[in-house]
Amino acid sequence: MASVCVCSDYFRITDDGELCLVPGTMGLRLTLFFKDAGTYQFEKAEYPWLARVRVEAQGAGGGSAGANAAADQCIVRPGGAGGGWSQATVEASALGAVETIVVGAGGTAGTGNGTGGAGGSSSFGGFVVANGGDGGTAAQSSGTVADAVQGPAGPFAGTGQYASGGGAGGAGIRLSGTNGQSGAGGESRLGHGGFARAADGVGTAPRGYGGGAGGALSYGGDFDGADGGSGLVIVELYG
Repeated sequence: MASVCVCSDYFRITDDGELCLVPGTMGLRLTLFFKDAGTYQFEKAEYPWLARVRVEAQGAGGGSAGANAAADQCIVRPGGAGGGWSQATVEASALGAVETIVVGAGGTAGTGNGTGGAGGSSSFGGFVVANGGDGGTAAQSSGTVADAVQGPAGPFAGTGQYASGGGAGGAGIRLSGTNGQSGAGGESRLGHGGFARAADGVGTAPRGYGGGAGGALSYGGDFDGADGGSGLVIVELYG
């Protein structure tokens, strides 16, 4: 009768005579992407072969404020802050039966002379938390004299084996009633902030995930801000 040698580093034979892979030696088997803002459930029992997960979370970016200057006057708005980013590898034995995943929503655009909303945090249970960025302020009033406005600071690093904060919202400057520049949106690990503008118009949209919105600018007229970039959670499953 023929015999087969089995490498015990990678294979095992069950009591029923089945040849099976040793858990933890299969490498990356599946990647889950959670791109839409909201709350989700990760159930460990759906992956009986699971050995560990590697989680990457991107917090959402802040929105920018609206600008509505009086005729022949100017308002510039700073950009919203970019969201933070966090990452961790977690053994399956440390996971609960169900872990909650949260994808932060981008901060809302300000209207009129209203401020931009803050971006939401993204997380995987308590293992990984990436903080959202603050929205752009609406501190500057309508005018013609030179004036600068500071953007919001970037969020602090959250929770994870490796975590970093997001980029600060860019400052805006008014030189006169007809000359100024709004602030660019803050950068994120997985996205870019909206661009700064010198011509009047609405706030500018970020690209990718987690970037802050660029600021609006008005030389007389009502211009809304822009929404911040939404968050993202990536879960890599290893067997």
